[in-house]
Amino acid sequence: MELDDGLGDDRPPPPLLPLDDRIWRHPSEIAPPPGTRRTVPDRVAGAGLWQVGLLAGSISALLTVGLVVVGGGFRVRTVTPGAAPAVERVVAPAAATPVTAPGSPANAIVDIAEHMRPAIVQIRVSGGEGPGSGSGVVFRSDGHVLTNHHVVDGARRITVVMANGEEESARLVGSDPDTDVAVVKVDKTDLASAPLGSAASLRVGQLAVAIGSPLGLSGGPSVSVGVISAVGREIDAGGEGPPLLDMIQTDAPIAPGSSGGALVDGAGAVIGVTTAIAVSEVGAEGLGFATPIDIARDVAEQIIASGRAVHVWLGVEGEDVDPGTAKEIGVAGGALIRDVRPDSPAGRAGIAARDVIIAVDGVPVRSMGALKVQLRSHRPGDEVTLALHRGNEARSLKVKLAERPPRP
Repeated sequence: MELDDGLGDDRPPPPLLPLDDRIWRHPSEIAPPPGTRRTVPDRVAGAGLWQVGLLAGSISALLTVGLVVVGGGFRVRTVTPGAAPAVERVVAPAAATPVTAPGSPANAIVDIAEHMRPAIVQIRVSGGEGPGSGSGVVFRSDGHVLTNHHVVDGARRITVVMANGEEESARLVGSDPDTDVAVVKVDKTDLASAPLGSAASLRVGQLAVAIGSPLGLSGGPSVSVGVISAVGREIDAGGEGPPLLDMIQTDAPIAPGSSGGALVDGAGAVIGVTTAIAVSEVGAEGLGFATPIDIARDVAEQIIASGRAVHVWLGVEGEDVDPGTAKEIGVAGGALIRDVRPDSPAGRAGIAARDVIIAVDGVPVRSMGALKVQLRSHRPGDEVTLALHRGNEARSLKVKLAERPPRP
């Protein structure tokens, strides 16, 4: 069979130079050493490089179309043959200083992965906006699994796929939109559970390992490695929900479907629950965000105890103090109060519009988000002392916090 290259040049090729006058040899002209057994068929060994390149390019294109089709919004549909679409929360990218992951002993990562993978599950949901998948962390051996609110929001059916491939029906114990935390339960005991650490003393640059079940793929959890890029991030949800506060930022790759998975430190303890990825008009930005495990664990324990999370209420609305005002009153930052509900704890304590709150129980707050984070550690009925500035006058007020009323 003859192949026509379409170039219109059908002249016979010129004869090859004698072997001794050439600096190259075709593989067919090189005889194997005596006694050598040829293991590759001649027609494969002599195939043109363009054929290999075309095949590789086709495979690459198929993989790209199959695995990297990401849409906007909080529920991302990933087109993957045979797999449920991923449910992922995406946010506008936050500014970050590029960092380079330090070299880590390979076997340390292997040990973390082997220890943690049995406690990481895939969560498949149906209902709401359709089928989807996310990840979860078994944090109690009695079958309680920690995940994201947006993964299970509106789900009529929840299935948990264990690391070994076993599938278990699950029920929703409860969820909290404010922190994007949810708990589901499978009727199974003696499960491998993940050790929970703390994000309180995280340092930028330390090792971070993300473990989840991306893209709804079978075969068990996936592991990626990076560093802690920043802490205390406030992420604007773009009108799709409340802002995400005090988030951990990492450059460890977090693919769609990994929401609800674990962010683990170098000691092999969970320090966060992977929650969001940054996506802009040009695509994924390589930034992932995790809810600190301290917050997630507290909310999860409340949900298990009562079916819901309770949040304290101060009764103010405001914003970060601007640099000019901060300089005028001699503070590094604070929460500028714009409005006070008359029937709220703040209203009863005498807090007024234009006050700048700079500390809670002696702990400085540099922004409105920092004020909310400080109040999260309290319960309804707790009394706190707020340091504030009213004009150029420093004041101190005691406020008895209440439970936040239902949202309208």
